[in-house]
Amino acid sequence: MRNGRKAGFIGAGNMASAIIGGIAGKGLIRGEDMIASNPSMPKLERLHESYGLEITQDNREAARRAGDFLFLCVKPQFMQEVIDEIRDVVSDDTVVISIAAGKPLSFFEEGFGRPLRLIRIMPNTPALVGEGCTAVSLGAEAAKSENKELVDEALELIGSFGETVVMPERLIDIAGQIGGASIAWLCLAMEGMADGAVAEGMPRDMAYKFAAAAMAGTGRLALSTGRHPGVLKDMVTSPAGTTIQGNRILEERAVRGAFMDAVIESTERSRRM
Repeated sequence: MRNGRKAGFIGAGNMASAIIGGIAGKGLIRGEDMIASNPSMPKLERLHESYGLEITQDNREAARRAGDFLFLCVKPQFMQEVIDEIRDVVSDDTVVISIAAGKPLSFFEEGFGRPLRLIRIMPNTPALVGEGCTAVSLGAEAAKSENKELVDEALELIGSFGETVVMPERLIDIAGQIGGASIAWLCLAMEGMADGAVAEGMPRDMAYKFAAAAMAGTGRLALSTGRHPGVLKDMVTSPAGTTIQGNRILEERAVRGAFMDAVIESTERSRRM
């Protein structure tokens, strides 16, 4: 990352905080070289106290002072309003990065009304602990060879809070569900497993700890080894053992099919947003 780079953030919610924390934590951009805007002053004050960045309640000021990178961290239903507000103060030299679900790159191209270096990303809440897997799609201007250096630096920023996967935009809604919405489904599974352990006599806080550690460890094992999930499953499934009996119950209840349907349905909903 070149010294003296600057970044701006419109929005100061959980995802913006995770992105800022990753960037500052890796020393990619200094806190004083970042600015964030948000209607809520308490959120901004927490960011200022944690990272020393500049804060404002004026979106136009944040966009004007963003410099090299501008992260749009607002909900999809407010994105058009924000673009209308800032379109004339965003520099042609700024890389604009959106985290909004359901808003394609074409939405921003039309909204800003001129070619910009646009990047669309789908982060998820594990980014809060540096363990996210963020889907990334490049707009036409960002993909041009003459913009490679700055876009590579943008990808370095995005990678500061977890893994990144660059993909065609047609896949990004799917990635948003399997990488983001799936966290809610995994939490449902965690609750169910913990309830079973409680029913068998284990204290609830202990049950949640075991279930969470099993999920975290399995994910890390899959990523580090690259092994197929079926191989990892078979590693803990002994003949006539306990695990195979649990597997049988889950298959009888069509849990695998339910997860498939959840991904399909939520992806379709994302495309309709």
